Amino acid sequence: MEKALTKIGSFTISRKAKQELSAIGDDISRLSSTVEEKAKWVFDKLKGKPNKSLSDLLREYNLPPGLFPRNIICYEYDQTSSKLVVHLSKPCEVSFKDSSVIRYAPRVKATLSRGKLSAIEGMKTKVVVWVKVASISLESFRSDKICFIAGVKKLKQKDAYEAPREAIAVEEF
Repeated sequence: MEKALTKIGSFTISRKAKQELSAIGDDISRLSSTVEEKAKWVFDKLKGKPNKSLSDLLREYNLPPGLFPRNIICYEYDQTSSKLVVHLSKPCEVSFKDSSVIRYAPRVKATLSRGKLSAIEGMKTKVVVWVKVASISLESFRSDKICFIAGVKKLKQKDAYEAPREAIAVEEF
């Protein structure tokens, strides 16, 4: 009986150790990618490629600057492919003045074009449950409405997204 209990105890301890080592490996991997992204940003700055703020970039494409949180790490934008990648330190969410909530993954990818963010990866909104946001666009060029496609089409007031807000960290995306 004692041998059986010893075997069960050592099995439980080794399983927990494997889980802990896996979690440590994941943390190191995330840290490594963040350091790599920051290093790329620093080298671009040293090469003389000044990045405008993400808010300015969104305004330039006729989108409200508050679509992303204020506390991003950095962003990358490739004009030739129109690919935008926004880096955040961890999963987070922002509540807006129209009572909507958007949750962001640590890396949000999208295609940026005039008045539209499409092919979005890493962004969810709460409808009844969390739903992936597929695209965000202006209703029309001079419209005061913005259209979120997240399973269903939702029109919202553009002014709710005019100022970037501070994000609150969440456990998981």
